Amino acid sequence: MENMLPPKGSRILLITDAWEPQINGVVRTLTRMRDEAVEMGYDFHVIAPDQFKTFPMPTYPEIKLSLTTPKSISNKIKTINPDYIHIATEGPLGILARRYCVKSNYPFTTSYHTKFPEYIKARFPIPLKWGYRFVRWFHAPSHGVMVVTKTVREELTHWGFKNLKNWSRGVDAKQFSPDHSKAISLESPVYCYVGRVAVEKNIEAFLNLDLQGSKLVVGGGPALEQLKKKYKDVTFVGPKRGQELAAHYCSADVFVFPSKTDTFGVVIIEALASGLPVAAFPVPGPLDIIGDNDVGVLNEDLKSACIEALAIDKNKCVDFAKTFTWEKAAEQFLGHLSPISKSDHK
Repeated sequence: MENMLPPKGSRILLITDAWEPQINGVVRTLTRMRDEAVEMGYDFHVIAPDQFKTFPMPTYPEIKLSLTTPKSISNKIKTINPDYIHIATEGPLGILARRYCVKSNYPFTTSYHTKFPEYIKARFPIPLKWGYRFVRWFHAPSHGVMVVTKTVREELTHWGFKNLKNWSRGVDAKQFSPDHSKAISLESPVYCYVGRVAVEKNIEAFLNLDLQGSKLVVGGGPALEQLKKKYKDVTFVGPKRGQELAAHYCSADVFVFPSKTDTFGVVIIEALASGLPVAAFPVPGPLDIIGDNDVGVLNEDLKSACIEALAIDKNKCVDFAKTFTWEKAAEQFLGHLSPISKSDHK
């Protein structure tokens, strides 16, 4: 049975540590949920780092963490007086919002966007089980933990998570299509990576491959300057947005996704919508999106996957990507929200 959508005009509050000007799949997903909800007639509010003083995240200065207090967060929530609250991230704002909701007995939902324990383990010598202990604590009071794929749901169930809800993703087929002119001309075939240039993305598994043609990397991150110096034969163009990003997808022949820590990978659908077959490891995210569909090659031998993907029909990729829509994703998201009753408001 489908969940009922909130009444039109309801005040929905999103609290997130990931927001513009960051460029990543989480921000793209959350901003799109806001846009879709507003278009559907909801009064959508956001509490995000751009409303506070911030400091750069250790080892990842592009991400800004908020400096604020419990009182500041509680005052903002009281002022907005929401009918529904969704806490999207396990960062400083998410933790303070969780604290307020639990203390006020407000129902709220959360979402699991990133393999946070694996992300931390890639940077610091912290046992994986410690990371999962923290995220399990964070999400425990949630009335619904939204997860993007069946595989992630199974993994979190293994780690003791409860009340998991399915929440898929979409793609803007008008923005991402094979119809754009190339942003850059490189020797064919062109193998392209789009995403954060950071250790947890396992990007060197792609950069180290001995492939004929060219390698294109689109994105910024803490490892960008180091990798530019190390891999002189790779074209690094930095982060791109909108039509410029779409044109860079159209400059390639195969999209390479080397990450083993993503829960989904919105860039995979954007690449498919642009007519790019996908080469990736058989891990959560690619397994859930590509599966047995003939739009990509999943192989522990990433070089073989890249070469085999060249033979895939681009039209199949485009048609497959169109099955993912942001409208469907927004309806799922809204349907999982838990209402705050008027007696809860204080």
